[in-house]
Amino acid sequence: MLSPVLQLLYGATVLASIYCIFKSLIYNFHMFQLGGYRFSSFTGWFFKHIKHYIPELLTLLLSLTGFIENEKIFTACAAVLFVSLFAVIIGNRGRENKKPLVYTPRVKRMYVTALVLVCAVFGASVYFLVSDGNKHLAFTAVGIANAFVPIWVVLSNLINKPIEKCVNLHYTLDAKKMLKACPDLQVMGITGSYGKTSVKFYLYTILRAWTDTLVTPASFNTPMGIVKTVRGQLSAIHKIFLCEMGAKWVGDIKELCDIVHPTSGIITALGEQHLESFGSQENIIKTKYELADALPENGRLYVNWDNELIRKNPPKHKYIKYGTREDCDYRAFNIVSHSKGTSFSVKAPDGSVTDFDTKLLGEHNIINITGAIAAANGFGMPLEKMRLYVRRIEAVEHRMQIVEKGAVTIIDDAFNSNPAGCRAALHTLKSMDGLRILVTPGMVELGAKEDELNFDFGKTAACCCDDIVLVGEKQTAAIARGVREAGFDEKHLHIFETFKEAMSFVYGGIRTEKKKLVLLENDLPDNY
Repeated sequence: MLSPVLQLLYGATVLASIYCIFKSLIYNFHMFQLGGYRFSSFTGWFFKHIKHYIPELLTLLLSLTGFIENEKIFTACAAVLFVSLFAVIIGNRGRENKKPLVYTPRVKRMYVTALVLVCAVFGASVYFLVSDGNKHLAFTAVGIANAFVPIWVVLSNLINKPIEKCVNLHYTLDAKKMLKACPDLQVMGITGSYGKTSVKFYLYTILRAWTDTLVTPASFNTPMGIVKTVRGQLSAIHKIFLCEMGAKWVGDIKELCDIVHPTSGIITALGEQHLESFGSQENIIKTKYELADALPENGRLYVNWDNELIRKNPPKHKYIKYGTREDCDYRAFNIVSHSKGTSFSVKAPDGSVTDFDTKLLGEHNIINITGAIAAANGFGMPLEKMRLYVRRIEAVEHRMQIVEKGAVTIIDDAFNSNPAGCRAALHTLKSMDGLRILVTPGMVELGAKEDELNFDFGKTAACCCDDIVLVGEKQTAAIARGVREAGFDEKHLHIFETFKEAMSFVYGGIRTEKKKLVLLENDLPDNY
């Protein structure tokens, strides 16, 4: 039988461990969700951030002292084990999430499965406690239950996989049935390395005044996001369905096309985004062109001809070009920025020219709007009728969104994390009057080219900004090198560890009589 001191320590350790497991499950499920519920993404993240698990590893090592039979030594180790668990509790209290865990039905099912696994280990702990063997092993089981939370998450996903496949299949078949019941519905797939969400909402703003149009909300661009949109919002009155299609892996776009069967499509850009998961630029091109492969022979395909990778690797399917180049079918020109936005003209394939005004800034936004204009015209809407609705286009949240805060103008481009978009945003900032300040944690998910592309980002920023504020010394090291290489004044290069510290400095630490123009470029997700 355990001594009274060990009995007290065991009870305290179990209570502390239950709290730690509860908090750790939320954190690990959050990271698992951000990684798309993929084992490879989660394990890759885990080994990159293994230092976060040092306290849990310490509790595991201390719990293994349960094999020590010497009562005095083990009592001391058990006391340290409780103290280490209390330290983990304190550490967990400081975790703040930009985007909290979404308790989807899948997460709830996984959570229940993980709790069953944890309860089984606690059951083993109780067994050791009441058995005639080494009762100290009860502490070992508690330590394992606490330290193995990442394993419980992975195992719960593995155990539930057949259930998830059945659930997803049921909902997917239901969505397909609903789409089949609308034979006249025109489905437009919209994909690209970047720009797809913006083009989708710009096109929706134009088309919804012309005909009944359904659009996937926010960044609903995964199989279940699209299925949820169809099952929850599609009705017989809809004539057009604008379906954003996201991808991180080869085959992702094909999977989406097999659900909605697009009749037309837009490819907004090809670039290095998600290069880490795709593995190569060739895989990115192949995956994005899965949309072109899925279109019927007479299906319209619009491509951003300003994008160099598209020009060098044109799709096999017949395509319609939009952009600012002379050889575009829909060409934007006479682009003039002013205090209220941008004015520009669009030349259509028939040679007609229509003038437009928009509240948005940046040539890349004009290219995206031109793509939306081209697609709307393909659905039969005359360009002249689009002029009013182009003026009504609002910036998509966190995509070059202008937010006025007194003497500070925030250009919120926090959702952007691709090299081409970053360059475009910087050049837009350079063209504006005021004290130009960049705040960024850099770009991620760029694989082996990440350092090189961030270095180039730093060199470009040095030519476009008056002050550069980097968030995270380690994460932005390559940007800092690029900034210094370009000969930027070191006094105007500032590095902080948190976004909160960076913005506090921007508001109070930078003194100027000019209006502050603050470009927020990219915002890393919680798993970085």
